[in-house]
Amino acid sequence: MTLEEVLIQKPIERAQCTGNALEEVLVAAKENDSLTVGVYECAKIMNLDPDSVSFCVLATDEEFECDIALQIHFTLIQSFCFDNDISIVRVSDMQRLAEIVGDKAEQLEDAHCVLITNPAEGSWEDPALAKLHLFCEESRSLNDWVPEISLPGR
Repeated sequence: MTLEEVLIQKPIERAQCTGNALEEVLVAAKENDSLTVGVYECAKIMNLDPDSVSFCVLATDEEFECDIALQIHFTLIQSFCFDNDISIVRVSDMQRLAEIVGDKAEQLEDAHCVLITNPAEGSWEDPALAKLHLFCEESRSLNDWVPEISLPGR
């Protein structure tokens, strides 16, 4: 999808399209072992190898909106992403994000931050990831530095 095609979409269609693209990318990244989940684990990856990070997803819900420590972590992660040209989005349904990136057997307690990384042996490219990068670029041009995406329900 080109920038022109994205721009002519209605806002509701664009939101649905990006939500579906995000889910598709997360599933593909999980299959390629290219996901890092958790605020502290993500911070480690960003510190050790920032060039391997391709995309960042921050998630919260009403329960954690007043968590000052989490908000400070989010601010630091956002700053790091801006400084390293890493596309970043926010989702408001942490439970849904945890369902997508977690295993059925494990309960994810910290799905507040998810990184999509490029595997060391080579980079996998996903058209949906390119669409998300385009969406983030467009959002930044409209001064929406951390756009919010709604994940599709089950």
